[in-house]
Amino acid sequence: LEDNQVVKFATGLINSSPNYDGDKFWTEVDGVKRATPLFLVLACIELSDIVFAVDSIPAVFAVTQDPLIVLSSNMAAIVGLRSFYTVINKAMKDIIYLEKSVAIVLGFVGVKMIVEYVGVEISTAASLGVIASILAGGVALSLLRPKSA
Repeated sequence: LEDNQVVKFATGLINSSPNYDGDKFWTEVDGVKRATPLFLVLACIELSDIVFAVDSIPAVFAVTQDPLIVLSSNMAAIVGLRSFYTVINKAMKDIIYLEKSVAIVLGFVGVKMIVEYVGVEISTAASLGVIASILAGGVALSLLRPKSA
């Protein structure tokens, strides 16, 4: 655990103890309050939420240039990412073409950003229509596929 870069970064910011103290985030060592490794785990999880939210900024800009929408969608991603994990995990197992659909959407977003850079304008409505159609197609194909025994 001590070799992890995120843990090294977090321990540089927060006094921490190498020992767990039950299910507590904080413990007292020699009269000094210190974070437990459990708190460092929480910090790593939260940092990953932020990284995923920042990573999605180009995808949001492919849909809109409105800074309010970009900010609010990324804040929603930070707040709600973990809560949707179980739903997404089950969906990825049950809707077998969802992963391929998301890959196609990401490809579309990349192509859209490139063509807009060279001057071709694709409307927000058209972009959302293509994205919704791709995702709906993946879900529909998954639901129509016969269940294997």
